[in-house]
Amino acid sequence: MKTWVEEFKEQSIFRLDENIPRITKCLNELTEEEIWYSPNKQSNSIGHLILHLCGNITQYIHSSLGGAEDNRKRNLEFTTTERLSRTALIEKITKVIEKAKTIVQRCTDAEFLRYRTVQGFNLSGMGIVIHVVEHLSYHTGQITYYTKELKNKDLEFYKGQDLDALND
Repeated sequence: MKTWVEEFKEQSIFRLDENIPRITKCLNELTEEEIWYSPNKQSNSIGHLILHLCGNITQYIHSSLGGAEDNRKRNLEFTTTERLSRTALIEKITKVIEKAKTIVQRCTDAEFLRYRTVQGFNLSGMGIVIHVVEHLSYHTGQITYYTKELKNKDLEFYKGQDLDALND
């Protein structure tokens, strides 16, 4: 029988993993111009959202849980004029998530229960992982919506899955 920590790690890593192919699929549907297009000053381009996700995951998991130095410059995630290519963005987000998964996998019960301050918030290690999972899912949803809006296309994330199935 699994411990709560083993189950928490497994479920968290599952949720982190499911977003990489979704983001990749969206980026592969879009032109480089569409990846960096922002419809208005209140919205972010998909490229900027991916940079933001990398900064957030790095600050919350790599730094806080993993012990790396916190040198995040959050505003640059939204204002940089450097336009990474589709391939570079996919590689960057994949690398950041893979490292985060390794750190989560190594966390002990005590690390999940220990509180620390991250970005001004007082969170347990478990709270940090929950934040990253929901934050990644939130922005993956925005990326998906924007891609569907631009391409008028079903991205088939659940192809072959009966979503009308009832609970046991």
